[in-house]
Amino acid sequence: MPLLLECARVRGPEYLTQMWHFMCDALIKAIGTEPDSDVLSEIMHSFAKCIEVMGDGCLNNEHFEELGGILKAKLEEHFKNQELRQVKRQDEDYDEQVEESLQDEDDNDVYILTKVSDILHSIFSSYKEKVLPWFEQFLPLIVNLICPHRPWPDRQWGLCIFDDVIEHCSPASFKYAEYFLRPMLQYVCDNSPEVRQAAAYGLGVMAQYGGDNYRPFCTEALPLLVRVIQSADSKTKENVNATENCISAVGKIMKFKPDCVNVEEVLPHWLSWLPLHEDKEEAVQTFNYLCDLIESNHPIVLGPNNTNLPKIFSIIAEGELHEAIKHEDPCAKRLANVVRQVQTSGGLWTECIAQLSPEQQAAIQELLNSA
Repeated sequence: MPLLLECARVRGPEYLTQMWHFMCDALIKAIGTEPDSDVLSEIMHSFAKCIEVMGDGCLNNEHFEELGGILKAKLEEHFKNQELRQVKRQDEDYDEQVEESLQDEDDNDVYILTKVSDILHSIFSSYKEKVLPWFEQFLPLIVNLICPHRPWPDRQWGLCIFDDVIEHCSPASFKYAEYFLRPMLQYVCDNSPEVRQAAAYGLGVMAQYGGDNYRPFCTEALPLLVRVIQSADSKTKENVNATENCISAVGKIMKFKPDCVNVEEVLPHWLSWLPLHEDKEEAVQTFNYLCDLIESNHPIVLGPNNTNLPKIFSIIAEGELHEAIKHEDPCAKRLANVVRQVQTSGGLWTECIAQLSPEQQAAIQELLNSA
């Protein structure tokens, strides 16, 4: 359906709006009545994508009222189902087969929870802080999701919802900080990498989009993020995405709230953690900040007499090797320009290239050819 709306766009805004009105009521009703969880999740995903296509103003007051009641019921049902499964685990007939069935039910419930999060994400990204009064009806339920005793998927998706509140509704989001700030700071060091990732992303957008009220919490967040990054197993397959979100969050704190931390002290550590290549969105953020620093001739980044440039070339080459940045992204052009500037300096270029492996040299050439 979102693809259908994209196709209808060529017929003009009036036709597009008519088509959306035809779809919208039916989609909302289906979210409330569809019994099959697989079909329901597809409908919810489609609805979220449609809102992203249509943007601000696509839902009227009646839509919001009906949708609010449905989403609230979905969240309440999520908690009720968890309680029922716990009761079944105490039953005398409980065995491995029952547990397998309960686990399948749990997976289904969590998947629907992710779709509730998707819908809220699309609404926040379209409506910004205007939608916060409507969101308040869910607040006790979202707060319940991030309680310490909840399973990790609940905490992960509860944090994701609050991440969207911070990213799309700041500085007004600070009104709700009492509900999420302490858990977010606590969960950045959680045992679950998924929870750590959601918390670290939230701390990053807090620095990027949050107002002045968030400054002390950026200062408080920094050592927690560094602790996760520097832990012995931070780059293992299951941990790397959470770690990269922590590295990106440190970069965002330095870039957007530089007076909250000692940038000169943190920068050398941050450079040593680059590049990011698993989380492509955060990789672009970090490479853009790196370009800002290089383009402003930051002395700590470049080093005395440009001695850090070979290391920077290595970071850029590794990012290219891991396809961290698409060539059509403006950031790729910025990185290529950094390389071209050094290319004109003769001896420095030779020194930088000499310290790269053949694969890294080929990656630099590929970047120059395509960006």
